[in-house]
Order: sequence, then C-alpha cells, then structure tokens
Amino acid sequence: MPTVLIVDDEPDIREVIRFALEGAGFRALEAGHAEEARRLISGETPDLLLLDWMLPGRSGLELAQQIKQSAKTRALPIIMVSARGEEEDRVRGLDTGADDYITKPFSPRELVARVNAVLRRSKPEEGADSIEIGGLSIDHISHRVSASGQRIDIAPTEYRLLHFFMTHADRAFTRSQLLDQVWGDQVYVEERTVDVHVRRLRKALEVSGHDGLLQTVRGVGYRFSDKV
Repeated sequence: MPTVLIVDDEPDIREVIRFALEGAGFRALEAGHAEEARRLISGETPDLLLLDWMLPGRSGLELAQQIKQSAKTRALPIIMVSARGEEEDRVRGLDTGADDYITKPFSPRELVARVNAVLRRSKPEEGADSIEIGGLSIDHISHRVSASGQRIDIAPTEYRLLHFFMTHADRAFTRSQLLDQVWGDQVYVEERTVDVHVRRLRKALEVSGHDGLLQTVRGVGYRFSDKV
C-alpha cells in the first residue's frame, strides 16, 4: 500500500485529501508544517509528498528545495499544491524539483489521478538493456546513470526523460511528442513542463560534462546526440 504524506496547515483540507487517498487504496500521513513533515520523513520516507506552498514558518517551496538537495530524499516524488495558479508560480514550483503542480481548489478525483500518474512515472520500466552514448551510460534494470564509472544522481522524471532520449538518439522530438512518450496519459501536464525538466536534466548532466548531448532544435524541440 503506497504511503502519501500530506503537508498542509489546514486540517479540513488534510481531511478531504486523506479521505480521497484512503478511498483509493493509499495510506495517508499528515503534517501541519514543514518541520513536522521533516520529522516524519526522517523516520519513514513516504512514496509521495503532497506539499502545500503556503505553510507557517518554512514554506513548502523551501521544504521541497531541501528535500531535493538531500541524497536520501531527492528521489521522493513531490506534488506541489497551491492557491497560486499563475504560470510563473507553476514554473517556479516545478523548478524547485516538484514533479507536478495542482491548483486549489481541486477535485479529489483529479488529485488521486495525479498521484497515480506521478507514482507511475517514478517507477522504472523493467527489462531494458544498458545504453551508452558519448561516454554516458544508462542501465534501465538497475536504474543507474553513470559516466566513466562515476554514478550521476538523477530524479525520477528526469531519468525517464533521459532513458527515452537515449533509446531514441539522434531524433528530434517536439514537446508534445515528449509529453506523450514520457508522461503518457497524464493529460494535466503542460508543454512548458518539458522545458523545466530538460533544464533540470541538463543541470544533472553538467557534473560529467554531458549536458551538451541534450540539444535544442530550434522550431522543433529537443534531440539527444553525440553528433554536432
């Protein structure tokens, strides 16, 4: 039974979310502020974090940044929940490392659908071989990325994006095509989300000098290649 940690300072909202999640077969934990959430995560890492932006004391945005900077918790999927619905706010939330962003008010059914979608994306597919391009290797069975024997830490969504690019090297894809192939039937994700995750993937690959393999194709989208 997957465990979801709900972090929101409003008890009524936590209750609605918990009821919806438990009705869908999830185990729900609750925290009213960032420090309580950190204590819970240090004792038991949940499968997913539902994180409100506006929290007393440390904001949800700050907590998300801290979680993604820790080697122990950086792979923890996060859905940011906020009343702030402007595009700039959504992009800022995704830039902190959140895997999805949902705006209040929301329907419980939509929330559960998004939780299921993010959890599906965070799990590696089975049975693929290792691939190596330009000195960068990805092993889809062990879910590892490495360069010259050195492991590179990559978050779940960026991993799926990288795996798709490396298994379809030298081909240019539009943002819409990448959404279909990497995000699947998650209809709530906007095309701008692709740009956010491409930036995060490039940043992860900078440590080994392989960020240049992920090329921008003007007027189209993106391509992964070791050719200029």
